Amino acid sequence: MSADSRLLFFDTNILVYAYDIAIADKHAMATELVQAHWNQGSGSLSMQVLQEFYVTVTNKIRKPIRPQLARQLVTDLSKWKRHVPEIEDILSAVDLHTELKISFWDAMILQSAFALGCDTIYSEDFDMNRNYRGLKVVNPFK
Repeated sequence: MSADSRLLFFDTNILVYAYDIAIADKHAMATELVQAHWNQGSGSLSMQVLQEFYVTVTNKIRKPIRPQLARQLVTDLSKWKRHVPEIEDILSAVDLHTELKISFWDAMILQSAFALGCDTIYSEDFDMNRNYRGLKVVNPFK
């Protein structure tokens, strides 16, 4: 990653669209976004995202991916900078959950982005007009 590029956090849904060919418009946009940040070395994620990604692409999309291929994709994505939560992160997520009145799992996503030093999350699951302690959420499909 170059000195002038910043680390951006990818929520599960964006990564799933990059590999879910059933939703062509989102697939194309997500693939381009993931590829660009792969090439720049500016993508990041968390262990939670990798777990959710595996479950979703093997079980929840219209055309599931074979477990062996999904395993390889998880291996590849794990080369991005990733957050492995500690107990302090879980407790911080509990605080975010209560303070911001969001789901605990969304609070864990925010905490992981904070822990990695990200200022932006790519997701379609958050309220884009809301301030999450200065963290910007971008829906690349809007």
